[in-house]
Amino acid sequence: MIIPKARKLTDSQVAEIRRIAAEFDCEIGTVVGANRNIYAILGEERRELLINRLSGLEYIDRVEGIDAPFKLMDRRGALAANEISIGGVTLGRQLLVIAGQCTIDPKQPGLFLETAEAVKEAGAHVLRGGVWKPRTMPYSYQGDDRALEVILEARARTGLPIDIEVMDEHQLHLAVEARVDMIQVGTRNALNYSLLKAIGEQTAENGTIILLKRGRHMAEVNEFLACAEYLAANGNPNILLCPRGTLPALDEFRSHPDEAITPLIKQKTWAPVVVDPSHSVGRAAYVPACSMAAVAYGADGLCIETHINPRKGIGDDPKQAIRPAVLRSLIQEACQLREMRSRWRL
Repeated sequence: MIIPKARKLTDSQVAEIRRIAAEFDCEIGTVVGANRNIYAILGEERRELLINRLSGLEYIDRVEGIDAPFKLMDRRGALAANEISIGGVTLGRQLLVIAGQCTIDPKQPGLFLETAEAVKEAGAHVLRGGVWKPRTMPYSYQGDDRALEVILEARARTGLPIDIEVMDEHQLHLAVEARVDMIQVGTRNALNYSLLKAIGEQTAENGTIILLKRGRHMAEVNEFLACAEYLAANGNPNILLCPRGTLPALDEFRSHPDEAITPLIKQKTWAPVVVDPSHSVGRAAYVPACSMAAVAYGADGLCIETHINPRKGIGDDPKQAIRPAVLRSLIQEACQLREMRSRWRL
């Protein structure tokens, strides 16, 4: 990891360190930070001559080696002090709540706009809404570009930052162009390395936050962190890690709830953990309990599907979305639990 003396290197300086790295079959990745850029050595960084060559440059402060497989996501690395803020919340200091509909129905925009106002009143900090939807069956509703205009209107009305999922580079381009505040990588694309690279590159300098869902077929936490490493190595370290349940599912749950991995994730990385209880359990009645469990395990935030009238929703909303009144109580109780947890001796 290369730490410059100045806030960032000039183009000619970047070109020079890339030439040096290439002599050792390594590449250089730029990570744009709020106060300073850092430069990751992608490859075998522990070669003494490489480190000496780079350390000897007058514009380099120091070169740090990281023993962990995750050069950027490791909790001891150069990004360890990285803080992420959105919606008036700094992750790790306050509990972040993302709420909204699973799917935006462009034929009924009023329902989403009502939901947006209701989740804001309930205390949510970020508004989520499904513009494009990955579906198991090709005959299911796949989303609509027109839904993007609906959530943009909701942002203008409520002032809440917005979170949408993208599945390909066309959707990514539209989201970046619309200055979406948070881009979600869904469970089906968690291992889509080409998409992860593109998201990292195209959001590197605009402050976009990435909500990375855990792949539903993932086993080890390291595989999850490797996906986050792709985003950071390609320029965007503003990453929230989101456990959302895995397969095979547990009895009547939608997935196998995995909020219990939160402490393990936190042992390995500095990145905040935002749990999605809605997709974990898949039933509205179970969402409050799963949310409390996530907070008890140390989650920094919750992503909860909420609908003003779930029966009129499409996608997963009729089954797993809670109502705004439930969300309000849940947020209050989760914040109380988080305060209680802060007094535990862990």
